Amino acid sequence: MNPLKKVYCRAYQICFRAALPFLPYREPKILNSMTEAAAELQRRKRSRVLIVTDASLSALGLPDGLMGALTDAGIAYSLYDRTVSNPTVQNVEEARAMYLADGCQAIIAFGGGSSIDCAKAAGARIVKPHQPVTKMRGLLKVMHRLPDLIAVPTTAGTGSETTLAAVITDPERHHKYPINDFSLIPHYAILDYHVTLGLPPHVTATTGMDALTHAVEAYIGRSTTKHTRAMAVEAVTLVRTYLKRAYDNGQDVEARQNMQRAAYCAGIAFTQSYVGYVHGVAHSLGGRYGTAHGLANAVLLPIVLEQYGERCYKRLGRLSRASGAAPENASDEEASRAFIDWIKEMNRSMNIPEHLTGIRRSDIPAMARFADTESNPLYPVPMLMDAKELETLYTLAAGELLLYSKAAGGFAPPAAFFSISAILLHQGHDGVQAVKILRQNFTGGDVDVQVVVELVYHGDDGKGVNDLSDDQVSLVFKVHVGDDVQENLQNLFFHSE
Repeated sequence: MNPLKKVYCRAYQICFRAALPFLPYREPKILNSMTEAAAELQRRKRSRVLIVTDASLSALGLPDGLMGALTDAGIAYSLYDRTVSNPTVQNVEEARAMYLADGCQAIIAFGGGSSIDCAKAAGARIVKPHQPVTKMRGLLKVMHRLPDLIAVPTTAGTGSETTLAAVITDPERHHKYPINDFSLIPHYAILDYHVTLGLPPHVTATTGMDALTHAVEAYIGRSTTKHTRAMAVEAVTLVRTYLKRAYDNGQDVEARQNMQRAAYCAGIAFTQSYVGYVHGVAHSLGGRYGTAHGLANAVLLPIVLEQYGERCYKRLGRLSRASGAAPENASDEEASRAFIDWIKEMNRSMNIPEHLTGIRRSDIPAMARFADTESNPLYPVPMLMDAKELETLYTLAAGELLLYSKAAGGFAPPAAFFSISAILLHQGHDGVQAVKILRQNFTGGDVDVQVVVELVYHGDDGKGVNDLSDDQVSLVFKVHVGDDVQENLQNLFFHSE
């Protein structure tokens, strides 16, 4: 990043940090049950509400308890259950239209971060009817009180029930719009662990790592307060203690309760202290490829922390010792490395991949620009990066693994490599044998470069490539390089269609 932009970013962040005590942050009022929420709506004389959720939760009947409590209290409701995993502008407009057409007076968001974000943006559009979502992007573009908003988080990770943010996707432009405004903080949050008991292990894992990412990025940033640091430490400590338990046993009530608390604390921390480049990059991946936010965060977190290096050792080391990831006598660097190693081990233990597949080299510059626009100057990160520097994070997230498969939306494989793999399979080798032979016999021409080619397919062992369809075959290249040849290899091996 050029010096002038660095000065601008840091000056912006210093001014924002100085203003923190005077900004209208608030925390939602906690409700402990659906019945309590219905009683609160009765007290406020709300006779009809809009429930925003998604089709899968609706089909499973998870909102039934909420709807029953509303009915018992004499409160009518309209159900919008078409929210997708990365909520779109269309979702927002459909929910808004239903609210207005049915004469609703409050909104209940029931679900994960997607449903809550959709409800927030719909509320913003209700009070700002002449301002499209695309014009709400950024900071403080709403500035109107939303209709009564109750958030019922069914995952333990996004923290959306506490935050001033909503992220909406424009599928036509393949971009996500972060909307940040104090009016988006829900007025109430229902923390009921019962709705999380049925979460699948993978969702438990990725949403839990999402909560961890919120807490870590908030703590190591340069705009913390005593309160946000305490919330972040509590969140990380709870994640360390209870996430794996919740993953291993979804019916573990204590673990589910404490993971809800972890998500809430992390949400409070990053609402006031913000996040960092993990989120900027993750949002761009979600906008381009629909990558699940929690998964992207889980993969990116150790990568970004390692890129920060010594710039984050002091704060990360302190967090590591405070949360029990490192002993009290560990140095900042030792504690930081122990914390990053623990994150990697958590990912491995919950079957979260080390890398993200399907990243196209040709898409990286545009995604990096989006991440740069979102992150700078707002996010008070330990080390500033511009769009060009952020491109490295996408390369590392891909792990120098390129999927060459039409079904994967990836790249066209060089013919010579494909022929080598095809011959091995036609000779009767199964997938494992093919990988071993290729590892033993194929290297690049430069002594600083070793290229390993693996054939990955989803057919029966022993089938020839010609017997497999395009969605069953993909070539994966692992490239191990020295820093001096990194750029040349990116140009050589990242082939777009």
